[in-house]
Order: sequence, then structure tokens, then C-alpha cells
Amino acid sequence: MRMTETGRTSGTNSGTTSGTASGDRAGVEVWIVGATGRVGRGVAARLAERGLTVVPVGRSRERMAAAGARAGLPADAKVVVADSAERIADEIVRGRPRVVVNTMGAYATTAPVIARACMSGGGHYVDQANDVGSVQGLLALHDEAVRAGSTLVTGAGFGVLATEAVVAKLCEQRPAPHRVRVDSVASVAAEAGVLGTALAASIVDALVAGGRRYENGRPVAARLGADPRRLTFPDGTSAKSAGVASGELVAAHAVSGAPFVTATSALAPTTPLVRALLPLLGRVLSVPALRRRAVSRLGRVTTKAAPRPREHSWGHAVVEWADGARREGWLRAGEAMDFTTDVTATVTELLAGGDGKPGAWTPAAALGPALATTAGGVFVLD
Repeated sequence: MRMTETGRTSGTNSGTTSGTASGDRAGVEVWIVGATGRVGRGVAARLAERGLTVVPVGRSRERMAAAGARAGLPADAKVVVADSAERIADEIVRGRPRVVVNTMGAYATTAPVIARACMSGGGHYVDQANDVGSVQGLLALHDEAVRAGSTLVTGAGFGVLATEAVVAKLCEQRPAPHRVRVDSVASVAAEAGVLGTALAASIVDALVAGGRRYENGRPVAARLGADPRRLTFPDGTSAKSAGVASGELVAAHAVSGAPFVTATSALAPTTPLVRALLPLLGRVLSVPALRRRAVSRLGRVTTKAAPRPREHSWGHAVVEWADGARREGWLRAGEAMDFTTDVTATVTELLAGGDGKPGAWTPAAALGPALATTAGGVFVLD
């Protein structure tokens, strides 16, 4: 028997945390780094609708002004022009915004720089990182954030939250499980345009990094594309997924405490020929000059607009205990990038209103698994 738990797409607490995000917002600034991109534009629009003062941050004043107009910002809205993470950090130290949302990518290098600038004034930080190195790097700032009284949230998007929240729900009121598997199946509508350097770099770096899993509580190397499987969703549709090193893996391990954790994604290759070639491709791309060339060329690839392949995106988890008990659950969401935008906007609004707790966290760890339903997801639990 399955039960569902629904939520609403709003910035209200809805049981997510103990505070309130609807207090006095006079003078509260939220800076959006990368406000001209898809997620940045969407987050800016949602936060502006909710009455927050949104400040776009980026390289081009003209592009930010145009993006701000599409997001409904006033014609004379403040913008911050800076062309690198270091210069953005300098502006943050001077401007002391309440929350900074980082959508510029390259999180392994940009996140620590920008997050530390936020902490210098007691502000908060949010990003959508989803690779192991970036998520672990931000979480490593936990003690610094506690001392600063700042809340840092990494992985505020579909993959990490949609799987982490299911694990947290399945483990409620139970001891730490022995084994956890999470599966992330995003359904994304493609926008027309160039792929972009940030996304290209994340794809290339995933190939270089290979796979990961947790064994006996420790991360170990695994084959990228290992354990391919076909998942059948509660609505009767299905998709293939395979093993990958991801933020979902790190978050599932942290929230469950399980010594054995694996993660798969529908974005990982599942065909035998491609999987066989991945180790060689990863070794080739590990050469710095070849990596730079691959990122440059891939970033210039033009994509066509395309509808999402499935009506729903799904986060899935299977949790097993040493006594043989087993639980399974799903989180159903809409288009994955829209859900990511809603998650980031909701987290940001909550932090701006005083919710959260000092430290560095993944989304459900910072604000509870109900964050997933507040952002519009639906739990389907056994």
C-alpha cells in the first residue's frame, strides 16, 4: 500500500522549519549570481513576486537589466557588475546581502570563495551543486559557518533534495539503516541555445571523476555507469539509470548514516558500448590540456528546444536495515529545472526570513524533508 504526501509551491514554512519566512523584509537584499541563466531568472522572478529585494549579479549590466525586466524587477533595480568569483566576493563583503544565490556553476572553485564572503557579514548562501567534490567542499565549511552564524545550503535542486528527502522520510523514527540506494530521474525540457561552459565543465568532470559509492562508511571508486537498471515509476512509466558520482550519494549517506550507499542517475550512460568506453575517455580527459579543449568545444554546442521526455521527474530510495526490514519511497516532481528553481527560491526565502540553522548543509538537512513538498513535490511512500 502506498500513501502520498503533498505540498504547495509557496515560500511559507509549511512545516519545513521552526521559524518564519514572512517577517519584516524591509532592506533585505537577496543577490542572484548568474541571474541571466535559466535557474537564476526563475529564482529572481519568484523572489520578486514574494516581496524580496532581488539584486542581479554578473558580468554584463545590459544582460542583467534585461533579465531583471523579464523577472519583473523595477527598471531602476540595483545590479552588481563583477566578472569573477573573487570580485563578486569583494562586492558581497561591501554590500552585506542577507542571502546570496550562486547559479554561476564551477562550484568547486566558486562556492568556497562566495560562501566565505557571505559569512564575513553573517549572511547566508545557496547553490545547486550536484557533484561530489563541490558538495563535499561546501559541507567542509560547516564549522566556519557555525562560528559565523551563517547557513550554507548546497545542492538546492532536484537531484539532491528529491532523493535526500525520501531517505529522510523513510528513516524517520528508525535506527540508522545498513544499506541505501537512491535513484534520480530528471525530466528536463531543453532550452534552445549553446550548452555553455559551466554545464560542459560539469559533464567533462563527471567523466573524469568516474563513479563512487560508500562501502563500510567510506567513499570508494566505482565504475561510472555501473549497476544499470530500469526503474518503473508509480505512474507506470519507466526509465533506465546507472551508477554515478553525485551530490545525491553524499547527501543520502549523510542523512541516513548507512555504511553502504549507492546512487544512480538517468543521466548516466546505460548502453554497454558507451559504458565500456567510459574509463578510457575519463583517462584521456584527465589530461589538463585535453580537458580544457573538450570543455571549450562542448560548451559551444548548440542545443534545440525540446519538450521534457516524461510528465514527472522522480527521486527514489530503497532503505534496508540489518534485521532485514526494507522500505521504498518516491518523490514525484514536475519538470526538473522548474523544481530546482522552486527549491532554490524556497530555501532562499526561508533563509532571508530567519529560518535554517548555522552550518553547512544539504537542503533537507538544513530545513527538513518537508522542504520537498513545500517546493511542490509529492511523496509516494510504501
